[in-house]
Amino acid sequence: MPKNLPIRSLAHIGDGVYEVFAREITIYKTENANKLHKMTVSIVNAEFQAFLLNEIENFLTEEEKEIIRRARNLSVTTARRTNQKLHRLSTAFEALIGYLYLSDKKRLEQIFEKITPIACEKIGSELNT
Repeated sequence: MPKNLPIRSLAHIGDGVYEVFAREITIYKTENANKLHKMTVSIVNAEFQAFLLNEIENFLTEEEKEIIRRARNLSVTTARRTNQKLHRLSTAFEALIGYLYLSDKKRLEQIFEKITPIACEKIGSELNT
């Protein structure tokens, strides 16, 4: 049962699932490899993932919020210059994605539908720079 998996494991799988989601969005925007990379990186980073978590917070169930709470409380090792709070929020986002991927793909699709317009707006701003 995914709920019993370690939070780090949920975040690990969630990181991969979100990366594929992001790449799937960007491949329809350009064929230019440099732009593809730049657009993908713009939505696959701790700052943007923390932003997304904040954007969907009111949409989440109590069970999902519990996964996020557990992930936010995880001790994290980060580089000195990295914002630990941001890293914890990003890990919480990834844990949520991983949990839903393993337990409720329909709900994961709902979350992805919520964040797709936000991600596309961010990607659009990257295309214009």
